[in-house]
Amino acid sequence: MRVLVQAGADPNALERDRYDVVTIAAVANDVPTLKLALELGTSARNITSRYDGTALIAAAHLGHVEVVRTLIRAGAPLDHVNNLGWTALIESIVLGDGGARHTEALQALIEAGANVNLADRDGQTPLALARRRGYSEMIKLLERAGS
Repeated sequence: MRVLVQAGADPNALERDRYDVVTIAAVANDVPTLKLALELGTSARNITSRYDGTALIAAAHLGHVEVVRTLIRAGAPLDHVNNLGWTALIESIVLGDGGARHTEALQALIEAGANVNLADRDGQTPLALARRRGYSEMIKLLERAGS
């Protein structure tokens, strides 16, 4: 990656499915590659994929906690809404399993200041979505955060 960027490659280039290297590393849970990509100038703010999402949304969806934390530190947009009407916080609930990894991702997003009351396009708040799924630890986190 270093050699390619030094030779003039665009670190923010998107491949055919509209993924950048940050999103690819986020999905793969590859923290070393993610950190290198960020160091080389790839933005954590890029809008990627056919869902018009971000690497942070992908990482939260998959429960990749260290990736979520790394992207937050790199300035990823906390409240970006993809074309499904979901934020990273909502995806940690809706596409998560309510287990430890997704709950930790949710907690990292809350601690970073993600909006706990930003509803999806159907008007469902993160708290309502967690309640519907019976995710008790997520419910507690959201309630403590003012949801």
